[in-house]
Amino acid sequence: MNAIAGNIARIQSGLPAGVTLLAVSKFHPVKALREAYDAGQRVFGENRVQELLAKQPLLPPDIEWHFIGTLQINKVKYIAPFIHTVQSIDSPALLKEVDRQAARCNRTLRVLLEIHVAAEPSKHGFSPDECRTLVRNAPADAYPHVRIGGLMGMATFTDDMEQVRQEFRFLRALFDELKPVAGDAFDTLSMGMSGDYPVAVEEGSTLIRVGTSVFGEREA
Repeated sequence: MNAIAGNIARIQSGLPAGVTLLAVSKFHPVKALREAYDAGQRVFGENRVQELLAKQPLLPPDIEWHFIGTLQINKVKYIAPFIHTVQSIDSPALLKEVDRQAARCNRTLRVLLEIHVAAEPSKHGFSPDECRTLVRNAPADAYPHVRIGGLMGMATFTDDMEQVRQEFRFLRALFDELKPVAGDAFDTLSMGMSGDYPVAVEEGSTLIRVGTSVFGEREA
């Protein structure tokens, strides 16, 4: 078993039922992604449009691609034909453009609303109140080609795991608050990365975004 396959097996063995492992493949070569695919991994995440467009045609068509980085409105059109989920919806304008481009492709795209819970201004996302307003007040037909599938958030980059835990706990509470309003499609809480995913899982994450612990340190 190669190192990547072993890493995936180790992580999967520690996950409860119902928690999805997303392999964050940014900056890693196609060969590494193929090794992960051959080990059974099917859900991959990229955060740069250009890199994703270079990799996607070279890999099997049954991969479930998620976009997890900041997405510029003028680049949505490039990934709309094949992307499975855009996890980083951080504004109504971006949501509207995803809906528009999905319509052009005759698709319905799944999205997650990114919530800013970290104590770092550099991170993106809706405030909790902005998210509440969007979910509760948007007309049912406002985004006919988008399915809001849940929330995504990143905790503060810190060694203080209690702070991280509290941020994840807050995000879970917001998810639980909005789910009865958002409906059955609202089923994903994406939180937790290589350094903090065990805490995220304990606090209710249903999808973890793991790169280094799957692929090792990225190539220079």
